[in-house]
Amino acid sequence: MRAMILAAGLGKRMRPLTEKIPKPLLKVNDKPLIEHLIVRLVEGGITGVVVNHYYLGEMIEKVLGDGARFGIEILYSKETTLLETGGGVINSLGKLKDESFIVVNADIWTDFNFARLKQIQEDKNVAHLILVENVAHNLKGDFYINKAGLVSARPSTGAACLTFSGISVLHRKLFEGHKVQSFSFIPLLQAAMADDRVTGEIHNGVWIDVGTPERLDEVISLTSQIKQQ
Repeated sequence: MRAMILAAGLGKRMRPLTEKIPKPLLKVNDKPLIEHLIVRLVEGGITGVVVNHYYLGEMIEKVLGDGARFGIEILYSKETTLLETGGGVINSLGKLKDESFIVVNADIWTDFNFARLKQIQEDKNVAHLILVENVAHNLKGDFYINKAGLVSARPSTGAACLTFSGISVLHRKLFEGHKVQSFSFIPLLQAAMADDRVTGEIHNGVWIDVGTPERLDEVISLTSQIKQQ
């Protein structure tokens, strides 16, 4: 199974740390964030990764190389215009090859076991999302999940709203009829949810959206505590 790492953002909230380096290359324990993520993906059985990039992307390619040192193949999807999540995935479909694939944000820190994620086999479903408990910067959450594991954009009675972790399995059918242009894939997910075509699960372990210097410090502090144990 292959994975796509979304690494094309500008990292504006992380400035001044990202003035001369892309956010995925910011280091935790002397290793770039994106390397930590790739190691977890490899541990989960991923055989190939596609990384899209835009801002200072050549630095990402130089650091990661062809993936040989990780034991996988790494391909790159260079963007001359920032395509956001939807356009970024469509632009990379030829390199992803599989009918379904993992899509994960480059700027998350998690202990999620990627081996849990499987290819989407059913004709009906087009996405499987990993949700987490709401955090301070996203108290209202994003989506709802029922007892059957169906994810929706609107709550049913008593349903809890949770945060989308930035980890998913997407089927290429989700993008049918759409061209390479700048857009978010969230509206596509919401449309599929309305037809009960999106499933999900809840991750109760470690998950941090490393979007600001303060959250990067949180990750560094967390890893330091673990090393001292």
